[in-house]
Amino acid sequence: MVQSAVLGFPRIGAQRELKKVTEAYWSGKATVEELFKVGKELREKNWKLQKDAGVDIIPSNDFSFYDHILDHSMLFNVIPDRYSKYELPAIDTLFAMGRGLQRPATESTSAVDVPACEMVKWFDSNYHYVRPTFQKNVEFKLNSTKPVDEYLEAKALGIETRPVIVGPVSYLYLGKADKDNLELEPISLLEKLLPVYAELLAKLKEAGATSVQIDEPVLVLDLPENIKAAYKTAYEFLAKESAPSLILTTYFGDVRPNLDAIKGLPVAGFHADFVRVPEQLDEVVSALEPSQILSVGIVNGRNIWKVNYAKAIEFVKSAIEKVGAERVIVATSSSLLHTPVTLDSEKKIPEEIKDWLSFASQKIVEVVTIAKAVTDGAESVADALAANAKSIAARESSSITNDPAVRERVSKITEEETRRKSPFAARLAAQKEHLDIPLFPTTTIGSFPQTKDIRVFRNKFTKGEISAEEYEKFIEKEISDVVKFQEEIGLDVLVHGEPERNDMVQYFGEKLNGFIFTTNGWVQSYGSRYVRPPIIVGDVSRPSAMTVKESKYAQSITKKPMKGMLSGPVTCLRWSFPRDDISNKLQALQLALALRDEVNDLEAAGVYVIQVDEPAIREGLPLRAGPERDDYVKWAVESFRLATSGVEDKTQIHSHFCYSDLDPNHIKALDADVVSIEFSKKDDPKYIEEFSQYPNHIGLGLFDIHSPRVPPKEEFVSRIAEILKVYPKENLWINPDCGLKTRGWTETRASLTNMVEAAKEFRAKYSA
Repeated sequence: MVQSAVLGFPRIGAQRELKKVTEAYWSGKATVEELFKVGKELREKNWKLQKDAGVDIIPSNDFSFYDHILDHSMLFNVIPDRYSKYELPAIDTLFAMGRGLQRPATESTSAVDVPACEMVKWFDSNYHYVRPTFQKNVEFKLNSTKPVDEYLEAKALGIETRPVIVGPVSYLYLGKADKDNLELEPISLLEKLLPVYAELLAKLKEAGATSVQIDEPVLVLDLPENIKAAYKTAYEFLAKESAPSLILTTYFGDVRPNLDAIKGLPVAGFHADFVRVPEQLDEVVSALEPSQILSVGIVNGRNIWKVNYAKAIEFVKSAIEKVGAERVIVATSSSLLHTPVTLDSEKKIPEEIKDWLSFASQKIVEVVTIAKAVTDGAESVADALAANAKSIAARESSSITNDPAVRERVSKITEEETRRKSPFAARLAAQKEHLDIPLFPTTTIGSFPQTKDIRVFRNKFTKGEISAEEYEKFIEKEISDVVKFQEEIGLDVLVHGEPERNDMVQYFGEKLNGFIFTTNGWVQSYGSRYVRPPIIVGDVSRPSAMTVKESKYAQSITKKPMKGMLSGPVTCLRWSFPRDDISNKLQALQLALALRDEVNDLEAAGVYVIQVDEPAIREGLPLRAGPERDDYVKWAVESFRLATSGVEDKTQIHSHFCYSDLDPNHIKALDADVVSIEFSKKDDPKYIEEFSQYPNHIGLGLFDIHSPRVPPKEEFVSRIAEILKVYPKENLWINPDCGLKTRGWTETRASLTNMVEAAKEFRAKYSA
């Protein structure tokens, strides 16, 4: 019998229950007991849903109140001293590490002021994990028994689960040395960490767990030899009689270059992502020992299109032919964390298109159906296979997907359209004359706080409860207030605040042809920040201007430069669910042409600073070096330059990047006049040095917008001074890490005021 397995399920709840209770807890409107109660209810719902669907291997310990990697740091006592010294309850320490904490002293509690840990993208996804931060004196120990507790919680419901933990090599490799221990290489801590992993595995076996999914996702990266060698050390140590059987799990890419590191390891089996790299099957099979299991990741955990049953079943059968049915598991390619919870609540998607889609709750049925088909024969699931074949054929033949005019325009793109009229030096001279921007110019990244009033008015307008005229007047008032505030505190280049926008990609998708939208298709980005990715279903084009009206109005009420704000082509692609029937390159170029028209219209409307954000450009980089990565860099850069190169020299093009380890060469290739980069939680001074030779202008983010903490002016002064040790003052902009949408006005006002005052101090110093 071929079993079915799910590697992880969305933790957020079908109605965003986790977000609601977590934010209520942070604001003091929910107790810790209420927080834990909702968490328990969500876990129970997820387990029962999978059991009722017939899933054989159901995951546990895939739930988290914030981030599963942060959970591991808490579990293994990887808590830097700056957090542990406050002796907060465990859940509050977790949240402090995730989002920072700043509170005054009370009669019963001491003051707390601590920034968040660094947050970075999870491989090539839009999920963000909290990077483990290691100190030399770290004392690894089990701070809790969370994986055991959740296994037993499911068992009490009559549901047997397979606990999920992150493997020791990946956990260390994905971390970093703390700022006071930069010479420390985290993998050197492996021998200290392994006994604690062994203790955890022994406790799981004692509780009754027979198998554990141990995730080693870094196996799809280009690994140095010492990391490869660490696998033998780690898994020979963990393979003890006191441990359950281990399924070593990879996802998101090609494991073949690292098969030598895991071949022969004493584990029960391997899981590989055959959605991403189906051609790796033969080599993965050749690395198996005769008794080892092959978990076949064949249902896409990263996108929302129905699996093609015929092709998936054929692939699984080929695996069975190679190793035998008793050694094959049919599984999701990765955790379903990256997909919305259920399609059942989507009532507004056209039925024709809805028939093409599959969310997490539908994907678990797909896994079960494939396993049943290869076990009991196609006739056992004949109706499901017939319906699926009809859906696949309908999508392939649909007129929705193809717009000949768009395809023709893409075919006529010239190289000249991807180059600015003049080199940067000439553009800078024209911009200095036209824009009158001072030394150490201050700006923000785009959005300002989305208040309850904004959300209420937008909701009323969406429901038709207020007129377009009423809504427009409200938005103009919000823009006016934001502009006035920026002028009052002395910002130099302003933004309109984006009160009309629901999301930095969804907003544009709603104004473009080729997109559809969900009502409740939420996906966790980080912590309590969830997004509803648009779905690209057809060729993309711009029927009319998208942002000109608001930006033109904002510029009309100030004499200072106003930035037009757009999301770049690669970000619009990566933060949507893209098509899987045409290339990403073609989709990006279509988006670039639509944005090119918008950039040109903004300039024509008198907006001469235009920011085209590309925070996802690093995220989209293929995980391994090679031809695929080289090709991606080429078309990603081409897409950005196509979108931004139609303007005159006097118009200043900005871009923004965040929460990734960036390559300065890739940023340089975009040829933006000014780039802003998330920087506030980068501890390694080498990170500044990497950008010291960046030829254009740059703003290294000075405060963390994902935290409510307000940095004092002195902290801004200190960070600017450090940057100026390696970066020329003439080229430096002063800005936050990212947009301020998720922050409250109180901390926004205080943080920006302190930032501007610090910039003024340096301006005075260097102007004297």
